[in-house]
Amino acid sequence: MTDVDPIAVFLTEATELLEQVEAGLLDLTSRLDDKDQIDAVFRGLHTLKGSGAMFGFDALAAFTHHCETAFDRVRKGDVPATQELVAAVLAAQDHMRALLETPNGDHEEKSAELLAVLQAAVAVSGGAVGTAPVTAGARIAQDDETGGAWRIRFSLPRDSMANGTNPLGLLDELRDLGECRIVADTSKVPPLDSLVPTEIHLAWDVHLVTDGGREAIEDVFIFVMDDMELSIERLKDEASEPVAAKAPVPAAPAIAQPVAQAPQAPAKAAETATPATDNKPQQQAKAAENVRVPAERLDELMDRVGELVIAQSRLSQLADATMEIQLRAVSEDIERLSGELRDTMMVLRMMPVASLFGRFRRLVHDLSRETGKKIDLVTEGETTEVDKTVIDRLADPLVHLVRNSIDHGLELPEDRRNTGKAETGRIILSAQQSGGEVIITIKDDGRGIDRARVRAKAESSGLIQPGATLTDPELLQMIFQPGFSTAATITNLSGRGVGMDVVKKTVEALRGTIDITSTPGEGSEISLRIPLTLAIIDGLLVRVGNAPYVIPLSAVEECLELSVEDDMRSRGRSFISLRESLVPFIRLRELFHTGTKPDPFQKIVVISTGTERVGLVVDQIIGDHQTVIKSLSKLHHDVATFSGATILGDGSVALILDVTHLVASGQHQEAQLRAAG
Repeated sequence: MTDVDPIAVFLTEATELLEQVEAGLLDLTSRLDDKDQIDAVFRGLHTLKGSGAMFGFDALAAFTHHCETAFDRVRKGDVPATQELVAAVLAAQDHMRALLETPNGDHEEKSAELLAVLQAAVAVSGGAVGTAPVTAGARIAQDDETGGAWRIRFSLPRDSMANGTNPLGLLDELRDLGECRIVADTSKVPPLDSLVPTEIHLAWDVHLVTDGGREAIEDVFIFVMDDMELSIERLKDEASEPVAAKAPVPAAPAIAQPVAQAPQAPAKAAETATPATDNKPQQQAKAAENVRVPAERLDELMDRVGELVIAQSRLSQLADATMEIQLRAVSEDIERLSGELRDTMMVLRMMPVASLFGRFRRLVHDLSRETGKKIDLVTEGETTEVDKTVIDRLADPLVHLVRNSIDHGLELPEDRRNTGKAETGRIILSAQQSGGEVIITIKDDGRGIDRARVRAKAESSGLIQPGATLTDPELLQMIFQPGFSTAATITNLSGRGVGMDVVKKTVEALRGTIDITSTPGEGSEISLRIPLTLAIIDGLLVRVGNAPYVIPLSAVEECLELSVEDDMRSRGRSFISLRESLVPFIRLRELFHTGTKPDPFQKIVVISTGTERVGLVVDQIIGDHQTVIKSLSKLHHDVATFSGATILGDGSVALILDVTHLVASGQHQEAQLRAAG
């Protein structure tokens, strides 16, 4: 038994609706006359208002109503969509989130402020199309004309019932609005021998007297309006006439005289409703293809799978130590099943980066208006899938990088014109999978990084000695130092030197690395290389001294033997010759101060850390290992050499090497030794 909180479900769906509305509004900024997007935004606002009122979010419903009404006027062509109107609804959409999160908060002042902006945007739009000069409030109120008689004519696409639309349901909803007289138009019903029972050939002419208005009538057709033919006409002369004065209204299905001449038609209509019912299991089956599961449950299941992998490892170790054939067979079966379960679980946690990239359209839109820069955001590789945890943790670092690219990288339109560039700058967000990692790149076509200013700032801050020799990547990496900024002034976007160091820490916490390149006048490119998953990895189990360690297998390139002779020859140099190139290596036994003598046949595990290849000298290579990553305690969070720990089959604990930090630590230690002579 599971208790599903309807409010929680509503909040989830409302959040998704707001995301859809925001995406539609951002699409409109580049295509203001896109009727499909206008309709989509209107439907999203309409649904949010209705469901909000249903679940008791009255303030949200009341506020959303104004935005819905404004977009309804756009939809009907009363006012055009403008950038100001879209921006006003985008700002209002942010307020809707606040109304969702804190429905009992004090939002009146903010609501009034945003509605004033919205009404001003609608008023400006109204003036632009030359309509009568009425106030925005009046314009919004015009849609609330209520009461009177209406003539409604509509027909549905032939395949409507196959798609789940029941016309009888629409007629019932119209009856709920007031007294109505319905006449079916059977003129397009084909001969019986050519009639397809699942297709609709009827049209309806409805005379309705209601206390509601046009909006209430349109609400009946809101979800099928795009594909149907609909005419709603107000009968002003008949507004005050009682319906009873009209022709007698048939009690039941209310099909008038023409129906009597074609008695099979309504029957067909009723029958044709049956296939829709028959089709229901198929629709339900289709809906069942997707199941909404709270992320916490996935995390819990992932933990269970991790424990299973550890138990399976222990079982394999016990089976290897015995000659019992049946035990070995069972162990192999459990190993296979746990491996399949692990792979399936890993897929469940994967999410397309589109869910991450989608957040930046709004950011770029707002920054473009704030800075006066014209910006074109391009996203590539949105179907690339990454672990959910990576998606969650990368959001803030990417925000910093995009903000910096816009603030520091892209030039103002006039500056770009002067340098022969297009007025509109470009930000490219891309993702691609490469082996066991995903590479997320932020690229701009701006002015590039001023290396002279970076060096001057690094020297003045004491990060490097004046005149120190640095490679270009080392110099560019200076921008990730805490408090580092070359900005002459502090703006709302950047300049305080806070952010880029957080980006680096976050990426490194994800066991990732950052590569940066920049060309003066052409732009910069920052690449984040992140492991695909953070839960279970393939590792290489090694022994250093008496302790086991795990090296992420994705970083391992090859393994070599370090003979005693080579070890003696390399003393003081720490380099090996590998296919005509020198590769530095680090003796982990010395780095970890094991206090043990080296094995006579040491091994070198050559790893790659982005652009560098480094050898790690270990005493023994034990073999590959399915590594369930466990976080280190808070007491050890400052130990950068290790990214976590794992439990081995015998119950012992092995530390997982953070190869990036390990190499940096080794290089630092090597530099100290050289300095000491």
